[in-house]
Amino acid sequence: MNTNILLLEDDENLRRAISLKLSKENYTVYAAADIKTAASFYQQHQIPLIICDINLPDGNGLDFCRRIRQESSVFFLFLTAYDTEADMIRGYEAGADDYIAKPFSLPVLLSKVNALMRRLSPEKEETVIRSGDIELLPDENRAKKNGQYLNLTANELKLLSCFLLNPMRILSKNQLLEAVWDIDGNFVDENTLAVNIRRLREKIEDDPSSPAYLKNVRGLGYLWQKPAKK
Repeated sequence: MNTNILLLEDDENLRRAISLKLSKENYTVYAAADIKTAASFYQQHQIPLIICDINLPDGNGLDFCRRIRQESSVFFLFLTAYDTEADMIRGYEAGADDYIAKPFSLPVLLSKVNALMRRLSPEKEETVIRSGDIELLPDENRAKKNGQYLNLTANELKLLSCFLLNPMRILSKNQLLEAVWDIDGNFVDENTLAVNIRRLREKIEDDPSSPAYLKNVRGLGYLWQKPAKK
């Protein structure tokens, strides 16, 4: 498993503390104090996880995340002092997979990192799963629409996998939260799910306001409306 982590944090003491903690857990940490250095590390190394502050000396972590999201589904974990619901939603809308508010304990951060990194080795099906013009390619950990690769985050891909493995069946919000997020000891609310569902719809639906694939069944959950087959 690739154990590289890119850490983008301008607070020197916090950057050193996080780097030391992760290094002791056998992760390889590339630590940067600004976006320019982080972007260079990202280009030079295979990075499956980025831990990123939001306010940085040469820009904004949300913008950096959006830029990375244009080309990669790398895991993205935000560290920030902004912990209101609106701030968290902005982070998820930018493409974050998880979010931790300062101040935080290093063991809590490590648990989130471990949970994300465990997803690098999911159980994979041997065949492509098709539904309409959507294709799920578990061996590649990717998906296509009309033959073109979709730019999905790791959570969006896991959501899509849940739906394609359970077509024509209503999945409750709790079922989806438990299937996609490691919620053991971590707080994940329904806003997180709603944001990820909306982003997924925007990428798979021709008209997200009138979804052909993913329907919200009021009071019950979500339904993948088309059959799927291997």
